[in-house]
Amino acid sequence: MAHPENTEFLRLFQTYTASATSIGAHFAEAAERTTAADPLIVATGTDLALYPGGGAPPTVDGFRMSTRGFKEIAAISHLGPAVATLARLKEQDPAGVWRTDARDLLDATRRARAANSTALWRDEIAAAAFAGRAAAIAAMVDYACRVTERVLERSLADDAYLTAARLRADYLDGPAEDLPVPFNRVMVATFFLTGMDLGHRLITWFDALELPWERTMVLIAGRQGRPTSGVTLDSNSVAGVIQAASRGRLPSNRLLIAPHAPVFPMYDGGGTEAVQALENDYRVMWSWLMATSDLGELMFAGYPRFEPRPRDLRALTAGTHAVHQLPAVSGPADWFAMTTRLRVVMEDPRQLLSGAVTDYASTQLVLNANRPEAVTVPGLDGEPYPAPPPDTLRPTQRLTTRGAQQ
Repeated sequence: MAHPENTEFLRLFQTYTASATSIGAHFAEAAERTTAADPLIVATGTDLALYPGGGAPPTVDGFRMSTRGFKEIAAISHLGPAVATLARLKEQDPAGVWRTDARDLLDATRRARAANSTALWRDEIAAAAFAGRAAAIAAMVDYACRVTERVLERSLADDAYLTAARLRADYLDGPAEDLPVPFNRVMVATFFLTGMDLGHRLITWFDALELPWERTMVLIAGRQGRPTSGVTLDSNSVAGVIQAASRGRLPSNRLLIAPHAPVFPMYDGGGTEAVQALENDYRVMWSWLMATSDLGELMFAGYPRFEPRPRDLRALTAGTHAVHQLPAVSGPADWFAMTTRLRVVMEDPRQLLSGAVTDYASTQLVLNANRPEAVTVPGLDGEPYPAPPPDTLRPTQRLTTRGAQQ
């Protein structure tokens, strides 16, 4: 039951806020007028919109779910967590649903392997960032499916097999003589490819726009992946790509994350009416938040001011036992750091799973003039993946490289 409210105090409360005619509402409108001509970038969980300002219509780029190859690459990324989840389900309830789920995963993996080919990645998916790597990606995918099938088949045949220790030894970390490429490297490679594709397309788009980054407004709106992920600058992979694309010109305080902001429907390539309908709301929100923050100097001059802590990616050492953010990566062979990043994005609910190496991929693109072919893809380039067998042999061919038996 609602408690009684004093009418006069309620009126006083609403005079400043909680009313369309309040001081706060008028302040938000005044703040929006000062930035009405500035470009505004709004990123949702699936799309990115640019509102040029001054009433010009928005342009939209679908950067995630609607992009070529995203789901196909993500399907391979998910194999590691999927098998680990089965191991935990078996541990919790040995007689439960894990066997049915394992059979379903085994069947889906076999079917994906049968559909995989160089032509698929080169001619059908044809992502610009993957150009020149179609054969390598096909080989990696074929290998990833085969080693996953091997673990699942052994798990279904031997009740004692699927344990955390066996999962790490035979699949994720594995000795070189039995597992030419540990699956941890496959996960890094697939996450890197996703991040490289995202970074390449957005950097290309932003470069063509020639934005005045110093006065550009950025708002990341709504849910980003998991319900708790992407809510900080350090954990939001899209924020990292945008900052990289600006080449350091975007002031950090002009990029805001608003997980509760409204979002427009996923863009289908048609009209932008639904996107345009939210422009004023977004502009008022961004401008009001910034203007309210600016009151701090007016009210509390002479006291220490707030300054966002710059991102400080620390290098790992042999004695590092825990980290509070993604560690620095010294190069494409720094597997200790990149595998630690896999653990961080799994354990930290603020992180996007696919964001394990997105910032690293974006940085490498910027350093290499946004040329994906000049970037080393860790876990893909130079790894000893066996060439996929001919199409006619794909259903029955078995992994035999370096003694690995399926």
